[in-house]
Amino acid sequence: MNAIEVRDVRKVYQRFSQRRQFSTLKSALLGGGMARTFRPDESLEALKGVTFDVRRGQSFGVVGRNGSGKSTMLKLLAGIGKPTSGTIAVQGRVSALIELGAGFHPEISGRENVFINGLMLGLTRKEIARRFDEIVAFAELEDFIDAPVKTYSSGMYMRLGFAVATHVDPDVLLVDEVLAVGDEAFTHKCLDTFAEFRRRGRTVILVTHSLDLVDRFCDEALWLDHGVIRGQGDPRRVVDEYRLDVARVADRQLTEGNQQAAARVAVTTAITEEPTAAPDGSVEKAPASSEPQDMFQAVEGRWGSREAEVVGVEILGSDDSPTTVHDTGGRLTIQLRVRAPQRITDAVFGIGIFNAEGTCCYGTNTLIDAPGPQLLEGDATVRFQIDPLDLVAGSYRLDVAVHRPDGAPYDYHRLLYSFRVTSPLAEVGISRLRHTWHFAGGVGAGDRA
Repeated sequence: MNAIEVRDVRKVYQRFSQRRQFSTLKSALLGGGMARTFRPDESLEALKGVTFDVRRGQSFGVVGRNGSGKSTMLKLLAGIGKPTSGTIAVQGRVSALIELGAGFHPEISGRENVFINGLMLGLTRKEIARRFDEIVAFAELEDFIDAPVKTYSSGMYMRLGFAVATHVDPDVLLVDEVLAVGDEAFTHKCLDTFAEFRRRGRTVILVTHSLDLVDRFCDEALWLDHGVIRGQGDPRRVVDEYRLDVARVADRQLTEGNQQAAARVAVTTAITEEPTAAPDGSVEKAPASSEPQDMFQAVEGRWGSREAEVVGVEILGSDDSPTTVHDTGGRLTIQLRVRAPQRITDAVFGIGIFNAEGTCCYGTNTLIDAPGPQLLEGDATVRFQIDPLDLVAGSYRLDVAVHRPDGAPYDYHRLLYSFRVTSPLAEVGISRLRHTWHFAGGVGAGDRA
């Protein structure tokens, strides 16, 4: 039996703007301009014919980007709003934790708010009084329950709201992203409560950006994108499809950023490399920009004599196709297209990888790595391959260069190219150090929940 049935639901919001300014209300009324002035500017369709069912006792996750319609859907399920068209049927008592502090009056105490919210959710005063101590203990607010709610921190707000919502014994619990403000200990307590709900056959709808939580906790998942359903079914499959789509969007954005950076450099080169007259009357080409005294303090840019040039940079994935989003442990290749109009015999190629904070994660060149200076004439390709890519998840930027053995740059590109590393692991730091765990004595597998 279904706890929730959603059929062809559309939700349209109207945007309003004031087109004219009136000096007085009287002039606006006499001029008949109020109705014309405050009329819909445009329509925003938040949900576009959404249909799905949630079985009774199911834990149902909803994922999607900001603005995809997730919270709108949850508010319609809670009865906070009505769909523009379509139908929604929810069986049983509904308890919703949608917005931080929603339903709380800031001027009165937590104690009074518990009773008011309990009554709004359908409990009697006796039922609330019987559960009151349990609610306060769960929220960990014994010392603050008689203080005005306006003095609460965001975490205290969330704990009290969650405690009330879960202790009214709902048939359907709706939870939005508010769990993100809780500390780790309280998050575990919330997950234990969800598990207890499942054992008791209650239905939980969870809207979250925590994909691991959906994968681990939910029986089924729904992916919303710009108001339409992009995927529904097994949580792992839906989450993987969503992650791939997020990666594609991120790859497109990073690729466009890299192209724009390269275009800026090309424009700068065209401007700064115009021929100039030397003191002896000869014509010479000026360098694109002056080399900074402290390279590691330099912002993005490009400099060098240009006797050899880096004319193209590609970041390749494990299948050698261009991509800027890479999995931890995969293979990453940085491919340089280089050119030397005249033969040079001392070309050194270098790579530097920096994290988002500007910390150098790794840097090397062909002089350090033993191939030594290279002969370069005409067009060539240089590939720098990392396999496996042992960086933690995050955004990174590249330095690429061709320079002399003494470090004097022929062509140095500083922080002009970006890529992103993704990982299912919650590791911290910069590098993933290869490691193993070993146990001896009285230690073994414990509770993995």
